[in-house]
Amino acid sequence: MMRAMGSAASGMKAMQLKIDTISNNLANVNTTGFKKSSMQFQDLLYETVVPGGQVRSDGQMSPSRVEVGHGVKMVATSKDFGQGTVVSTSNPLDLMIEGDGFFQLQLADGETAYTRDGSLKMDGERNIVTALGYRLEPSLQIPIDATEVAVARDGTVSVRLAGDSANVQEIGRIEMVRFPNAAGLISKGSNMFLESPASGTPLAGNPGEDGLGEIASGFLEMSNVETVDELVRMITAQRAYELNSKTISMADQMLQTANNIKR
Repeated sequence: MMRAMGSAASGMKAMQLKIDTISNNLANVNTTGFKKSSMQFQDLLYETVVPGGQVRSDGQMSPSRVEVGHGVKMVATSKDFGQGTVVSTSNPLDLMIEGDGFFQLQLADGETAYTRDGSLKMDGERNIVTALGYRLEPSLQIPIDATEVAVARDGTVSVRLAGDSANVQEIGRIEMVRFPNAAGLISKGSNMFLESPASGTPLAGNPGEDGLGEIASGFLEMSNVETVDELVRMITAQRAYELNSKTISMADQMLQTANNIKR
């Protein structure tokens, strides 16, 4: 009975973590560039009650063994980097990555972060930055006399200058990166990720080349969370939590019965 209580308690803890993950997914259902997470579990060690291959009193060998598990544990939280839903904004600095890849950002401490959130803006110096003010890398600056900005699918940024509406001037190109294992990235928050040993070294390149996706200007990639799927997962986790709690109650009743035998 005590073994049953421990196994059921581990199941309740696991389902609680799963509900925590699902709630975070649902909370970010409208977050630009958000990627949903999922929990992965493994069973714990097994206790061998009767070893296999044991010779019985009648001289026959037992073909199987008797073993009892000790519950479940969480082993990983994985990110799903599948494409999110598309929203049209008609803003030329709203950029969506169609395919694999991340934008590079320069943080205040000099560290490089990576994001799929392409809702970019201009700061006071007319640098292209995120909503939090982090500069896009490599840095791009819009001329003060620019009247129109355009971003091509290959990342080329062009402007039309005042008094020279007939000509278009290229001011730079957006560079992107991809990772050998994007699921190994560290979630920093604020729609940003950090490199880790599990993610591998970032591979830089131009949009549309070397396996990188292309850029769609005037569009944003929203969250890839599917509300219905998350609700189904939530109901499943809730039922599993209830079953484990009932197992603890049943084990407690069995212990109580055993304690009352002498009475």
